[in-house]
Amino acid sequence: MLYGRETSQHFNTFRKSRTNGMVTFSEKVYLTTSLEETVTSEVIIISVNSQGLRALMQELAVYDLSGKIIVLCMKGIEIDTGARLSEIVAEYTNEQVKCAVWLGPGHVEEFCAGIPNCMVIDSADNETKHILVDSFSGDLIRFYYGTDLIGNEVGAAAKNVIGIAAGMLDGLKLSSLKGALMSRATREVARLICAMGGSEFSAYGLCHLGDYEATVFSKYSHNRRFGEGIILGERYNELAEGYYTAKAIMALADRYRVELPICSAVYRVLYENAVPAQALDELFARSLKNEF
Repeated sequence: MLYGRETSQHFNTFRKSRTNGMVTFSEKVYLTTSLEETVTSEVIIISVNSQGLRALMQELAVYDLSGKIIVLCMKGIEIDTGARLSEIVAEYTNEQVKCAVWLGPGHVEEFCAGIPNCMVIDSADNETKHILVDSFSGDLIRFYYGTDLIGNEVGAAAKNVIGIAAGMLDGLKLSSLKGALMSRATREVARLICAMGGSEFSAYGLCHLGDYEATVFSKYSHNRRFGEGIILGERYNELAEGYYTAKAIMALADRYRVELPICSAVYRVLYENAVPAQALDELFARSLKNEF
């Protein structure tokens, strides 16, 4: 069962033709604009703009969700509160509702072409992880059990900010610096995860470093294309979650007193009108230090 709002152009396209040019739904998939119908499902999978999750949870909270599993497929941090997405779900549900996150690399264009990938499912509830991995696994996606909910959520969200930085490098014809970007960005995100109580090793897993090919290099990456568009002066109208996450993650950096030079450079370009080339140059002007 797939729910979408009556006002959604994308969903109305599916309702009329059952395809958007990439995904085609069989008749087994029931399309509805009734949220009440949707919550009859055992597992509720949510994929919306991360900044809109709280409003959706407020709508869902009027229904009895006891015994349900809520799976979050988007990546982000709430700007106003710095809350992780699973924490937002917990505010509107009780202990009888289990929440999980589904993260990792992969684009719809590649999955539709039959190209497999690896992803991770994490939850504070161990049984929920096993139920979902057993249910969702197939030839197209190999799932791993996550072991660090904080690290996986923060790492996945921060990855989109790094995608914007990668796009800026492409626009500036500095793509060869992406290797250094990946290495240093993973280190700074690992420091933030550790400061927040997670495991720094999560930054090197599928939620973050493992998702870099799909975000830092892929032609399908919304965040990379958004960053490139900033340099080229081209408007990009698709959702780039990294734009919102850059602001949220800098608030976390201040709260936990962690230095995030790359994320900070992206933030200054997006919110303080810093010149991209100058902001990136300043990263190389930093004082010399040991790599590790």
